[in-house]
Amino acid sequence: MYFNRAIIIGNLTRDPELRSLTSGVQVATMGVATNRVWKDKSGARQESTDYHNVVVFGRQAETTAQYLRKGSSVLVEGRMQTRSWEAADGIKKYRTEVVADRVQFGPKRDGSVPSTTAASSKEDNQEAPPEGAIEYPEDNVSVDDIPF
Repeated sequence: MYFNRAIIIGNLTRDPELRSLTSGVQVATMGVATNRVWKDKSGARQESTDYHNVVVFGRQAETTAQYLRKGSSVLVEGRMQTRSWEAADGIKKYRTEVVADRVQFGPKRDGSVPSTTAASSKEDNQEAPPEGAIEYPEDNVSVDDIPF
C-alpha cells in the first residue's frame, strides 16, 4: 500500500501567479512558508523555516489567485510531486511541489492582535477578538496540563 499526502499550514511567500493551460484550465502557483519551533538540549529556543511550492488547478486556482496575497495564512492539502525538465543550457532540473486538492484560507490579517483569552480581554475592558479569530495558547505548557 502506498500513500502520498501532504498537509501544510503556513503563510504565502508571494502573491499567487495565475496562468492558463492550452486546454483552458487555470493553474495557480504559490509559495508557502512553514515554521517549526523547538527547544534544543540546552533549553534554548530554536526556529527553522521551510518553503514549499504549491500548484492549484481549476476553479480553486482562480479563487486562490483572487483572494490570497503575500502573507496570507493558508492550509493546503494535496500530494507531493516531483517533475523534471531539461533547461536551455542542457542541464536536467527538478522541482518538487505540492499539487493541491484543497486550499483553505486562514483568518484575515486586519492588523488587530487578538488577546490570549476572552476572559482577560473582558477584565481589561478591551474588545473581544473578532469572530473566527484564533486564540493561541501561551508558550509555557506544563506536563500536568496534558489530559492523558
